[in-house]
Amino acid sequence: MADETPASFRAQYATIDAKLDAGVAGADRAQVKAEIVGLFKTLEAQIAELSQLKDDIKLLVDKWKAQQAATGVQAPEFQGEKPVVHADHIGASTFIEKGWSRLSLGDYEGAEKALLKAIELSPGDPQSEALLGWAQMLQEKYDDALMNFQKVLMREPANALARINVGYICLKKQIFGEAIEHLSKAIRLDNDRKATLYAHFYLGLVYLEREMYEDAQTFFQKTLNLGPNLIEAYYELGRAFWFNEEREEARATWAKGHATNKFNPWGKKCAETLALVDSGGELTRG
Repeated sequence: MADETPASFRAQYATIDAKLDAGVAGADRAQVKAEIVGLFKTLEAQIAELSQLKDDIKLLVDKWKAQQAATGVQAPEFQGEKPVVHADHIGASTFIEKGWSRLSLGDYEGAEKALLKAIELSPGDPQSEALLGWAQMLQEKYDDALMNFQKVLMREPANALARINVGYICLKKQIFGEAIEHLSKAIRLDNDRKATLYAHFYLGLVYLEREMYEDAQTFFQKTLNLGPNLIEAYYELGRAFWFNEEREEARATWAKGHATNKFNPWGKKCAETLALVDSGGELTRG
């Protein structure tokens, strides 16, 4: 990438602008034209390089997210579609788009700030409230996130993604009855494939927490039928088998989870857990 900065481009622009203001003699016109064209082409090339760098940074975000996996129960990954916003005289749409972009990049704190501004400019906007709930949930600000998702559900009871997020938050807060209620309703709605998948997975976790192992197994198995690439479901299904004294089934499940994706953090955790129990190590319930 060229060693240029916005300030240097502005300086070149100002130099050319001053020449034009002073008046350019016929003999110098070709030179000034060449300077303008050269400045434009250089800037255009740098914009292209910066655009590519921006895409590459997104890959770094994905790598970071992958390394955070397998360290505990994961919230639903934010994959929301870019919001359709319209120009408005108060500027709320600018902050909605900024919030969505920050969420996509994993900058949850930045997303929260932008979305709070959007709601300040346009109170009660359901799109802003839903995105703000995501930003807060992914920062583990569960009470604030719960309030915003509940606002969304009051207006849109069939919003399955908002409902599974409420279920996830209730799981994390160990409010199991409400978690079951919201997650079961998301399954009945069955209007969003991702929501249905995570609803089954989180219900499995609820029953695993409550030591209802056969129910947990049922929901983890349904999860894998819906999404065979959700490798953490293999890990948790193995735990449900293990704690139910079905040790060979647990070993087979962890082996399959690792074989399904050896490079996934949860696939690696399946292999590590299998090695642990095979060596006589103790599997904790936490």
